[in-house]
Amino acid sequence: MVTESIRVQKYLADAGVCSRRAAEALIKDGDVSINGKIAELGQRVTPGEDDVRVDGQRVKPVRDTHMTVAVHKPRGLICSNDDPHNPATIFDLLPPQLAKRRFFCAGRLDKDSEGLVIITTDGDLANKLMHPRNVVVKRYQVKLEEPFPAARLARLVKGVKMEDEWFKVERAALINPRKDESADLDVWMHHGKKREIRQLFLALGFPVKKLRRYQIGALPLKGIPLRAVKLLSTKEINLLFKVPEAPLPGHQAAVVRKTRPSHAR
Repeated sequence: MVTESIRVQKYLADAGVCSRRAAEALIKDGDVSINGKIAELGQRVTPGEDDVRVDGQRVKPVRDTHMTVAVHKPRGLICSNDDPHNPATIFDLLPPQLAKRRFFCAGRLDKDSEGLVIITTDGDLANKLMHPRNVVVKRYQVKLEEPFPAARLARLVKGVKMEDEWFKVERAALINPRKDESADLDVWMHHGKKREIRQLFLALGFPVKKLRRYQIGALPLKGIPLRAVKLLSTKEINLLFKVPEAPLPGHQAAVVRKTRPSHAR
């Protein structure tokens, strides 16, 4: 059986080293070698035959099937494989039989937020979930320090400009409002900037008390206890790329805006 050659960035992603985009950065920085020579972006390798290394460490071709896991992240943990300033990470939640695999996050939640995070050994899948051209909708429950008025929902969608960048969401709705205001909101976002939701509400004078991501695409967090993980089936992975249903019952004054996904991380 002849093994087909593949691009080196795909080889690294398939091996679980990092996402394909991150692999491209490693190659551009000269950190990847093939058979003793510095690799070039797009160069092809044959798994099992070529010697591929990152920072001098050999990267073996993946032989096991990929695994993708949904994690119910609590507050206090970060979404990173290695951060000397924050030793407690989301990967600490993995059971022993999964902890030996090389997982990385397909999207993140900040340290102060909780909810659904996807981790995977599949670099291609991670790249698809994070790439701006794929509109992967993420839904959040936002609890504020004080009630937010329905009359200002449109401002969340229009956005606020801060330091030459626009901070905004794709949809916003009040949850169980009273007198046209509520401290609880449901917001939708595609590819957001770091802490974008928190910064957006703060700019409008409404500090966020609690932020919880409860759905990605059509895959809900429901059924996964806090700090628990769930190995996803192929069917469940496909749900990540499906457009979610309309806002939940009890939501009012939803605002919808057709938009191109943001290219920010």
